[in-house]
Amino acid sequence: MTQTESEPAAEPTPVLQAPCRCQSYLRATEHAALRAARWLGRADQEAAEESAADGMRSTLDTLPIQGRIVFGSVAEEGGLVPGAVLGTGGPEVDLALDPLEGRGVVARGGNGAMSMIAVGEPGRLLTLPDMYMRKLAVGPRARGAIDLLRPVAENIEAIADAFGRRVNDVTTIVLDRPRHHDLIEEIRAAGARIKLIQDGDVTASISAAIRGTNDHLAIGIGGTRQAVLSAAALRCLGGELQAQFWPTSRREIDELREIGIEDYTRLFHTEDLAPGEMIVAATGVSNGDLLRGVRFLADSARTHSLLMCTRCNWVRFVDGIHFFARERREEVRLLGF
Repeated sequence: MTQTESEPAAEPTPVLQAPCRCQSYLRATEHAALRAARWLGRADQEAAEESAADGMRSTLDTLPIQGRIVFGSVAEEGGLVPGAVLGTGGPEVDLALDPLEGRGVVARGGNGAMSMIAVGEPGRLLTLPDMYMRKLAVGPRARGAIDLLRPVAENIEAIADAFGRRVNDVTTIVLDRPRHHDLIEEIRAAGARIKLIQDGDVTASISAAIRGTNDHLAIGIGGTRQAVLSAAALRCLGGELQAQFWPTSRREIDELREIGIEDYTRLFHTEDLAPGEMIVAATGVSNGDLLRGVRFLADSARTHSLLMCTRCNWVRFVDGIHFFARERREEVRLLGF
């Protein structure tokens, strides 16, 4: 049909309204995890991060998207810098990337490292400066019961009530950092249990929203990138995240004003940090409570991943086997064997 003046031209369809390609993003986190896992325990976090970034970019560059990086890699190499555009061309998306969440964990040979991607509608993910935010994250059961501006003890009591438990049954996850000394003392005074972690801010928020981990809330001060990634995951899981900027200098307050945020004490909620439809993919690098790490076999490797999509309305745990050669010499094993 010939277009007339009364027939407006069709607008481009956003990627999250087109046929969903959420499973394609899982390939990027799997490739990043496979490369990073080779550096487990080798005391070189920069090399692990760069390998993960290379693996993630090599996959994203093959996808039929125009992916604008909102949050990228901390590695100097890899090309995953904010503002860069990835993909072969197609629908526009926003990308929040963490090729290696817990690079220090990998360097030490510890537990809980993973690779992660959050994908949002174009122009929807907040572009925030790299600075600290106070955060409190819970799962669906405690959604609506928390308030970051209230004392920690009151939040813990509200979460205990939401779960129908006593306060000393509640487990809080906190990064083991000097800045959290007073927070840890408050939690102890409230009577809740504490799980101190060395790294893995985003992993902690996700764990608090998934039953079976025996974690009930993640709390503390971390980066803006981790806040956005956590919010994206909790959007998919039905949880809640509240965050507030924690500037450490006048320069950081000025940076916020430059992007239009005059009130740095403003409380951000889940939908503020990760609005619209969201896709989140994460693959374990080293074993943790949430995901198993990469296991290398004779001529293959096994990965364990989490894929979430608000549009498809699913959460999937994906067990993948990756062969290194066409000529296969070993059997495919059932999970757990």
